[in-house]
Amino acid sequence: MEIIVVDGGSKDKTLEIARKYKVEKIFHNSLRTGEAGKARGVEAAKNDIVALVDSDNILPSQNWIKTMIEPLKEPNIVGCEPLYYSHRLRDPLITRYCALLGMNDPLILYIGNYDRYNHVTGKWTDMPVKTVDRGNYLHVLLDEQNIPSVGANGFMVRSEVLKKLNYQPYLFDIDIVYQLVTNGLNQFAKVKIGIVHLFADDVGTFVRKTERRIRDYVFYERRRMRMYPWFQLARTRYRSRILKFVLCTLLMFPLAYDSMKGYKRIPDKAWLFHLLGCWITLLVYSIGLLYKLI
Repeated sequence: MEIIVVDGGSKDKTLEIARKYKVEKIFHNSLRTGEAGKARGVEAAKNDIVALVDSDNILPSQNWIKTMIEPLKEPNIVGCEPLYYSHRLRDPLITRYCALLGMNDPLILYIGNYDRYNHVTGKWTDMPVKTVDRGNYLHVLLDEQNIPSVGANGFMVRSEVLKKLNYQPYLFDIDIVYQLVTNGLNQFAKVKIGIVHLFADDVGTFVRKTERRIRDYVFYERRRMRMYPWFQLARTRYRSRILKFVLCTLLMFPLAYDSMKGYKRIPDKAWLFHLLGCWITLLVYSIGLLYKLI
């Protein structure tokens, strides 16, 4: 197994971590973004399988990699990712909320294209995706019209197919999966295992990450560097669902109802953040949309 670290921040801190875990290869990321770092790491990777593990991920068990690669023994499966975000009571409240929701963006709950198990709906996605239960994992067949937000936080993919795609200079997760599916490589696996995603310690971090999500997409989409047609889908297929999110957020009691449904399944006061998280998302995305129109 080859471990590659891409330095996007403090060089001294990176070297300290590398020495601790006996990492042999460190590559400099001159563009400094996470997407550029992934592209740099993929370019340097030499083995058969690439695991895209972000700096805010923690592998929850020692046999995580062994469990994750099991579906890739099937020649037609090109990629896989964990079915769950690991819920740990010692994590910050917002991180626990995102783990229970199965996403970092509450708008996605109402659009339905999430890709991790959600404790409100009891599903891993609300899209009509063909799925076969293989025991330790779900065998998933995607199509161009039904692609959940797959590709980040522990996504594994065959190096041979990944390196044939357009991922330079920025590797955008969903764009990679979109390219695979449109090229006929549409078989994936959702492995029945979790991964920790330390998304936000406080409200300020949640706001900044939400703002950065919409700002970055607008920036790169205007420069024709994005492939998955988010805005086109938002204007057409997802329009009614986005309006539902807006209405639920303004009325608030539907959000409270969803929080109670989630709390009944997994009791945790982190569900209280759902109302505030939806309002933050609505306000930040509205400003981002106005910025795009201007």
